[in-house]
Amino acid sequence: MSFDGDLYPTAGATSVMTTKGDVVRYDSQRERYGIGSANQILQVKSNLPTWSTVAGNVAPTLSFIVSLTAEDGDLTVADDLAQIRMPFAFTLTEVRAFVNTAPTGAALTFDIEESSSSILSTLITIDVSEKTSESAATPPVISDTSLGDDSIISFNCDQIGSTTAGAGAKIMLIGHETI
Repeated sequence: MSFDGDLYPTAGATSVMTTKGDVVRYDSQRERYGIGSANQILQVKSNLPTWSTVAGNVAPTLSFIVSLTAEDGDLTVADDLAQIRMPFAFTLTEVRAFVNTAPTGAALTFDIEESSSSILSTLITIDVSEKTSESAATPPVISDTSLGDDSIISFNCDQIGSTTAGAGAKIMLIGHETI
């Protein structure tokens, strides 16, 4: 067995790597396996690597859950109830809110801001006597899906229940790292 100077065995083969991004695969001999195309991932089929086209995002789905109050703490109408810094660029696909104590008398309304600008064109609501935004009559609409690396994300409460404020509020940001 010979070595190519970088301690990679070549077993007497001439260089099979011809293009940036090539990989070497072995069936009965070493052979060049060219780099895949955009939106392709390397998978194993019939015991050999093969490029497969995927629809959409290949990054895993992640979520950030942010508490706006203590578990039994009543909500108040206020800006910046919580703030986080994004640890990486993030593509937002969904937002949700939930509470431990449902509001009565009026719905809860939440806004999310990136660097002091709302990322929602329709705010998150939790309807009267409900505990989650998933059952809200009007779902939230995300107008800015791209959250920048190290950007400040602020969470605001714009309306609380009029009889019971709602308590134990949390907001979820769901999406994936932007790659």
